[in-house]
Amino acid sequence: MSTRFPFTAVVGQQDLQLALLLNAVAPNIGGVLVRGEKGTAKSTAVRALAALLPQVEVVAGCRFSCDPASPDPTCPDGPHTGDGAEARDARMVELPVGASEDRLVGALDIERALAEGVKAFEPGLLASANRGILYVDEVNLLHDHLVDVLLDAAAMGASYVEREGVSVRHAARFLLVGTMNPEEGELRPQLLDRFGLTVEVAASREPDQRVEVVRRRLAYDDDPAGFAARWADEERAVRQRIVAARELLPKVRLGNGALKQIAATCAAFEVDGMRADIVMARTATALAAWDGRSDVLAEDVRQAALLALPHRRRRNPFDAPGLDEDKLDQTLEESAGDDDDPEPDPDGPGGGGQPSPAPEEGLRGGDTGAQPEAGEDGADGEPRPAAGGAGEQAPARAAEPFRTKALTVPGVGAGAAGRRSRARTERGRTTGALRPRGALTKLHLAATVRAAAPHQRARGRSGPGLVLRRDDLRQAAREGREGNLVLFVVDASGSMAARQRMSAVKGAVLSLLLDAYQRRDKVGLVTFRGTAAEVALPPTSSVDAAAARLESLPTGGRTPLAAGLLKAHDVLRVERLRDPSRRALLVVVTDGRATGGPEPVALAGRAARLFGAESVASVVVDCESGPVRLGLAGRLAEELGGTAVTLEELRADAIAGLVRDVRGTTSRRAA
Repeated sequence: MSTRFPFTAVVGQQDLQLALLLNAVAPNIGGVLVRGEKGTAKSTAVRALAALLPQVEVVAGCRFSCDPASPDPTCPDGPHTGDGAEARDARMVELPVGASEDRLVGALDIERALAEGVKAFEPGLLASANRGILYVDEVNLLHDHLVDVLLDAAAMGASYVEREGVSVRHAARFLLVGTMNPEEGELRPQLLDRFGLTVEVAASREPDQRVEVVRRRLAYDDDPAGFAARWADEERAVRQRIVAARELLPKVRLGNGALKQIAATCAAFEVDGMRADIVMARTATALAAWDGRSDVLAEDVRQAALLALPHRRRRNPFDAPGLDEDKLDQTLEESAGDDDDPEPDPDGPGGGGQPSPAPEEGLRGGDTGAQPEAGEDGADGEPRPAAGGAGEQAPARAAEPFRTKALTVPGVGAGAAGRRSRARTERGRTTGALRPRGALTKLHLAATVRAAAPHQRARGRSGPGLVLRRDDLRQAAREGREGNLVLFVVDASGSMAARQRMSAVKGAVLSLLLDAYQRRDKVGLVTFRGTAAEVALPPTSSVDAAAARLESLPTGGRTPLAAGLLKAHDVLRVERLRDPSRRALLVVVTDGRATGGPEPVALAGRAARLFGAESVASVVVDCESGPVRLGLAGRLAEELGGTAVTLEELRADAIAGLVRDVRGTTSRRAA
């Protein structure tokens, strides 16, 4: 087994280390979510934590790590008599992002269950992680169906495996630790709330600290065992401090004064539900125990708020988690008072040092002129000069986003799980049966019985049991929803440069980005203006990054529509090679004008027909304004084989099903 980098040797990540250690002291705090850029020792610190945890007593031979003092009465390896206990190191189990549901929860041998009537169960990762750590790297990229399983297990402390009437239940109480890079997308709110603490990490900008990071890493790479030995005393001291804090935890007093500060803080930051209050109380208690104190102080409450509230406060989807520390200090000061109230009930919500979730420390948390401005194309298609002579306008602020109706890709796909278009998925409603190509995961019982029934006499059936063969088994075909690649092609030319107009356009695109965020899509952004087009944002799961690029988008110059469409075509071609199963939705935001170069309109038409020939689902958001409209965006939509919708219609019910009609439109054009 390779030697892990010592926990105490990690440089400059005190908040991360504190959050992990608090969970080691009080495992029921609810885990830690570590957010930060790549290369900031997130995974290194999490993996090093396992070596500091005290050993656990387990029933010898139990695959589910039952506690010999109180064994699980429903354990599949039970019943346990309490004999044969053994001590072992706490486990840290890693859940790969691409794992299957059966790998996570375990699998039943369906063939043996039906033919022999036995529960042949192979435990999954949840069973291995019971009474240990379940670590998910890049947790924000985890498929939705696995997220649902984690939510159920975290809420109930148990995992249930159901297969056509055959069920297995086992305990699944674990410390959930996840790491993520926010640039790759955010977490679902339900899973986000399950993490007790959240910490934001970033690489240090101090040269001396960066030098020390490199020095320690090189020393570890040269001699891992020797490096670990040099830090053995520090590791031993932290391990002993964890044990001492665990022993002190039940004796820590959480007074009514501290409880009032916790309640006032949660109310001031308008967090949803009561979990934040409970988590803050448990975290403050653990902080006191970690410092060797038997009373919770105001500083513990403040630290607990910084760890437990940033990811729970109400915020817009594109806002990063954070906390206004000035507001926090003011709230704590206003709610401070004498703590002369009676001792709280030790069995109540604040007593006994119950664990609690906590987020990271130290987070902190236009112009609408109606007249066209310089840089907008004139009547002859030539750009008007900008005030500064550069032909480019400063970025306009986006208008307030609004809710849009769903745009869907027609047909049935087989892409990554999401919430946009119909797809064949592992979860969803059953639509039919088919022969399994590999291991059977979702049995279609009725189809299996129908396949086996005609052969029972030939197989010599003499009893009530059904004689099955492998060829009789049928897999359930299920239909759910998939996420798509939504590629935005945004016209940033001079004809779009009027402040009021571009503000409305950005607001519309921002609204569609919000819809993509909620439907778990990948998004990309192509812009065109002047003489060329550029990929402002390659396809990514980070809708936040797309919103940021949109906000800073400058405008001005000619309208190279063909260049924008050809650039988008190249992006989709590359993405099809990378992820063939993910279908694309093209959203072109333009007034339909094309200027610059020889025959710009004809060239744009030829570029648009490339998408129509490949049946790419597309929508043109028509940004043309004014009493006289040329209808150029509608013609572009016809060339694309898609549908055009105005900015006004984007808010209306009429937009429902626009992309669903793309193939019908294409078929009519072909006829």
